[in-house]
Amino acid sequence: MNKKQKKMLYRILITAAMVLVLNLIPIEGVLQLTLYLAAYLVIGYDILRKAGKGILNRRMFDENFLMAVATVGAFALAIYSGSGDYNEAIAVMLFYQIGELFQSYAVGKSRKNISALMDIRPDYANVERDGKLEQADPDEVEIGSIIVVQPGEKVPLDGIVTEGTASLNTSALTGESLPRDVKPGDEIISGCINMTGVLKVRTTKAFGESTVSKILELVENSSSRKSKSENFISKFAKVYTPAVCYGALALAILPPLVQMLFLGQTAQWSVWIYRALTFLVISCPCALVISIPLSFFAGIGGAGKAGILIKGSNYMETLSQAKYVVFDKTGTLTQGVFEVSAVHHNKMDEKKLLEYAALAECASSHPISKSIRKAYGKEIDRNRVTKIQEISGHGILAKVDGQEVAAGNSKLMERLHVKYRDCHKVGTIIHMAVDGEYAGHIVISDLVKPHAKEAVAELKKAGVKKTVMLTGDAGRVAEQVAETLGIDEVYSELLPADKVEKVEELLAKKSEKEKLAFVGDGINDAPVLTRADIGIAMGAMGSDAAIEAADVVLMDDDPQKIAKAIGISRKCLRIVYQNIVFALVVKFACLGLGALGIANMWAAIFADVGVMILAILNAIRALRVQNL
Repeated sequence: MNKKQKKMLYRILITAAMVLVLNLIPIEGVLQLTLYLAAYLVIGYDILRKAGKGILNRRMFDENFLMAVATVGAFALAIYSGSGDYNEAIAVMLFYQIGELFQSYAVGKSRKNISALMDIRPDYANVERDGKLEQADPDEVEIGSIIVVQPGEKVPLDGIVTEGTASLNTSALTGESLPRDVKPGDEIISGCINMTGVLKVRTTKAFGESTVSKILELVENSSSRKSKSENFISKFAKVYTPAVCYGALALAILPPLVQMLFLGQTAQWSVWIYRALTFLVISCPCALVISIPLSFFAGIGGAGKAGILIKGSNYMETLSQAKYVVFDKTGTLTQGVFEVSAVHHNKMDEKKLLEYAALAECASSHPISKSIRKAYGKEIDRNRVTKIQEISGHGILAKVDGQEVAAGNSKLMERLHVKYRDCHKVGTIIHMAVDGEYAGHIVISDLVKPHAKEAVAELKKAGVKKTVMLTGDAGRVAEQVAETLGIDEVYSELLPADKVEKVEELLAKKSEKEKLAFVGDGINDAPVLTRADIGIAMGAMGSDAAIEAADVVLMDDDPQKIAKAIGISRKCLRIVYQNIVFALVVKFACLGLGALGIANMWAAIFADVGVMILAILNAIRALRVQNL
């Protein structure tokens, strides 16, 4: 418990003790009223203060106003009737504050998961300058600087390991407890904790663009994006609260006037005012106003603990309705770890063909380009390469040693009117042309992710109607991967614009209630992620553009987390609907009973605080995501 919660608990215990003692000792009159008022102020002074501020600011129709009017009115009735029974007024405020304590505890518990993510923010970076280590603010470290990460320290910036080996704890980022081993040449992302050796890292991004900074930004902004359910509750409360206040006023005034003016009876003002006050206590919409946002907050916190960042409750709601899941292939279902598996040359020998391909691809950061340079294995002399031109979805044109070199797919060869040969091997085929003549092709294979097949199967178990794969790869490669993984439909040899077009076609075919999710990781996936109903990006290896455009980010790139994310969102929405139905049914039933005089103030306490506590306890269940 924090200090504020402890203070509230002490106030509750002191008030309960005071009421117990006052009921045991025989006192009457002014002394009795004074002591009960003291007990009431101990537990309710902050509610009275908030109600007063609301009246001064002309925003009085809230739960504080309802509690203040109902409890002060109950005191006034007890004085007017001379009964000396002030227990009801104090009990209403006491149980309301118990409910507030429950709410504070529940929010605090769900915030712990968010705070665990916030703890990944690094305090400093050890920068190596002139052979000495100096602590600097991560914001001030320039790209290309050498930083040293010692055992027990957080990795402050994204970079590449230049020296040392270590095991990294990535649980704050990915939700997985298994450590990751790194060595020289490996990429390392900020937010991890170094568990063993000393690492020297050359930074590749400024702090503002680093992984940890992006994650913190996503988490901080997640609560600002409200779902339809939350917006409904906000609008409902704005209309409902004034309506019940005016209803309570009518209940206090109209029946006694009817008794007096039309029925010739004695007006029972105290009876109807008591009913009106009971009506006010029952009417407080705390269970809805508190538990609905709390359910979403807990769901987002639970997902964050599992390494799934959901950018807002509106995305949580959309994700729960996902019936179509569309995948990009490379880096999403496959590892994006390409290897040259064959070189089929024509007039040029194998080594020369690979050399020209590596030189032509020297400026590209695409995984295929990296695999060709890795297979070449020698240092690239960029002075030998000029006039590099990348044609999206086709390949690269460049001048190598003064010769026109083209490296790309069959579309590039057709565009250049070069007659090429098909390859019998399955894989990504990079066709090569030198000075307009076909020189051969390179076969590159991509490895399927270990859990990709299980991920697709779990989506179907979760009720996803159709899985689709979109890729720029050749048809045979795409069909083989789709068949291996159990994908329902596959579309290959697509340009980025074609992917958007295919997604729009799929969106047009489905019903309005069914939502389409697109899962991708590359820069060229950003337009499709934006166009889909819900965009899901791979966070560890995904591009910044994809993470920025997506609505959900998977921090460990595991496609199995997609089904888990849908499961979390559906559980969260079930809890939200349970709370809405439960609160409204009990609330309106008790309002009717209170207006008829069947429900007294104690029933009102249950209707208000009891329902709120039960709804909050139900909302906390959204934090439990382990078995989904």
